[in-house]
Amino acid sequence: MEIVLATGNLHKKEELSEILQGHTILLPSDLNSSFDCVENGETYLDNALIKAGALYKVVKRPVIADDSGISVPALGGAPGVYSARYGSLNGKELDSSERNAFLLKNMEGIDERMAFFVCSMVLMLDEYRVYTVQETFSGEIAHEPFGGGGFGYDPLFYLEKYGKTVAQLPADLKNTISHRGKAGASIKSIMDRLDSL
Repeated sequence: MEIVLATGNLHKKEELSEILQGHTILLPSDLNSSFDCVENGETYLDNALIKAGALYKVVKRPVIADDSGISVPALGGAPGVYSARYGSLNGKELDSSERNAFLLKNMEGIDERMAFFVCSMVLMLDEYRVYTVQETFSGEIAHEPFGGGGFGYDPLFYLEKYGKTVAQLPADLKNTISHRGKAGASIKSIMDRLDSL
């Protein structure tokens, strides 16, 4: 199956291409299309559906959209759905390292460092055929960033089981155990089944 991914993020394309092996993942730019929408939903699922619907209207072919973020219970669930815009000031978005630094600053003096990622993923085949999946991935916020792999909050997301942050894990392991990996595996099983019909 050929699917258009509702993002311009090359990291997401690479990651989902690994997770959805056997299917072709395209970005809107691969089709000479531009894609932008306002993610103003109150939940991850709201935002994923907004992105999927907006992209489908542009490309008129199957699309995948996801919305994901990190939640820290000790911070009242923040950054949550605002993960990509966390710490932004006067409309200027921070880059990944600045967002990580902002999160660490807000965690100063907090001993309870449990956190979890959430990924809500939508496969939209057409306006009336829509599949949704939501998965989580639990860990802790490290006291400083480690590792050069992954992206986003991965250098801060520590997994006690492995003694490493997600940014220190091999990509194939991350893609098996992460929130996006688990959601993508469920979407892949749907795509595989549809391909066989």
